[in-house]
Amino acid sequence: MTTTEPTRCNLTALRKATRRVSQLYDALLAPSGLRGTQRGILVHVARSGAPTMSELAAALVLDRTALNHNLKPLQRDGLVTVTVDKDDRRSRLVRLTKRGEARLAETRTAWQQAQERFETAFGAKQAADLRQTLELVASLEFGEAPVPSRALK
Repeated sequence: MTTTEPTRCNLTALRKATRRVSQLYDALLAPSGLRGTQRGILVHVARSGAPTMSELAAALVLDRTALNHNLKPLQRDGLVTVTVDKDDRRSRLVRLTKRGEARLAETRTAWQQAQERFETAFGAKQAADLRQTLELVASLEFGEAPVPSRALK
């Protein structure tokens, strides 16, 4: 059954849009060996200097397990290091390596091309408005999820 009616599910709509935009960025970044999500992590680390794992996870709206999973290939490729914080041994610091800085710089043109293609297709003002809206959505707290009634039985 096919329908032209848009979905009323916010999650489905957001995921479809995210997949489409990720395809654009990933295709243009492919020659660098990075995916859009990986470049985003490198950008956050570069801007923050040496964030803790908790700080980076919060900035990316990821749980620490997902962040660890995403950092593994970046560590393996020598783009980031994760070390114990000498001031708080419970914390781990994430830093870009020289290789990571170079890879980030190498991807600048491809990222800019992806940005321009998106804004050409979607509109520069609409893209700016969308980023602002998505930042708001990412900052929302939805409260505790109710326990499904089946779990109570």
